[in-house]
Amino acid sequence: MSFTTLVTCAEVASHEGDPDWHIFDCRHQLSDVGYGERVYAQGHLPGAFFMHLDRDLSGPMNGHNGRHPLPDPRALADKLGKAGVSDRTQIVAYDDDGAMVAGRLWWLSRWLGHDRVAVLDGGIQQWVREGRPLIVEVPRASATSLEVTLRSEWVVGVDEVEANIGKDDFLVVDARGPDRFRGENETIDPVGGHIPGARNRFFRDNLDSEGRFRPAAQLRENFSRLLDRFAPERAVMQCGSGVTACHNLLAMEIAGLRGARLYAGSWSEWCSDPSRPVER
Repeated sequence: MSFTTLVTCAEVASHEGDPDWHIFDCRHQLSDVGYGERVYAQGHLPGAFFMHLDRDLSGPMNGHNGRHPLPDPRALADKLGKAGVSDRTQIVAYDDDGAMVAGRLWWLSRWLGHDRVAVLDGGIQQWVREGRPLIVEVPRASATSLEVTLRSEWVVGVDEVEANIGKDDFLVVDARGPDRFRGENETIDPVGGHIPGARNRFFRDNLDSEGRFRPAAQLRENFSRLLDRFAPERAVMQCGSGVTACHNLLAMEIAGLRGARLYAGSWSEWCSDPSRPVER
C-alpha cells in the first residue's frame, strides 16, 4: 500500500526500519535559515533525513524569479537518490509548521513523477504528542537512482499569468495571509498587494487547531465555494514564493479536487517587475 496525500504517525511508526520508507525533515524558518538544521540535530524522527528549503527544495535566485525558484529536477532527484529514494520508495515529509514546507517536498516529488509521497499529518508535534521517540543519529543510506518523468505542464509561468488578467482562462488563488493579500503588513517582499483578479485562500485555513488537515469533505466544500465556476484544473495556486501554494495543492488533492497548477514564482517574482499591475 502506498500513501499519496497524508500519513499518520502510527503508520510511519509501523514502517520503522522499512528500506522502502524514507522520511524527510523539512523544518525551516524564513527569518532564520539555520533553524531547521539546528532543531534536526537536537532531535528528529527515527530514520529521518534533512532537506533544506533554500538549498535542496529550491533553485538559485536571479532577482527576477522569486525567492524560492523551483530546483533543477535532475539535481533534486539526485539528492533524493543519494538518500536512498528509488521508484519504489514511500517518501514521508514532515515539519513543525503545519506542513508549510513539507507540502513543498510533497508537490516537488510528484512534479518529478514520483507519486509515492505523503505528508505526516500533524508533523513532529503530533509525533511528540503521541509519546513517540526522537533521535539525534543521522541515518545512513545506500545511494540509488530516482527516475524523472517531469510533469512540466503542472507549472504556470509569469507570462501566462500576466496574459490571463482580464481573460479568466484560469483562476489564481493566493495562499498568503489575508493582510498580505490586501497589501497590509508586508514585511517579506518589497511590494504589498496581490495579482489582479486573484482570490485568497490562506493555507492555514486548511488545518484544525492541532495543525492537522481538516476532513476531506470540509476541504472540498471550502475550495468548491472558492473556485465557484472554475473547475479544479482551471485553478493556479500561488503564494509569496511558491511554497505555501503547495499546501493548497495538497489540500485540494485531499479533497479530491485534482488538476490545479502552480505559479512557482508567485508574488515575489510578480512584484520584482514594477511594470506588472498590483491590486490592493
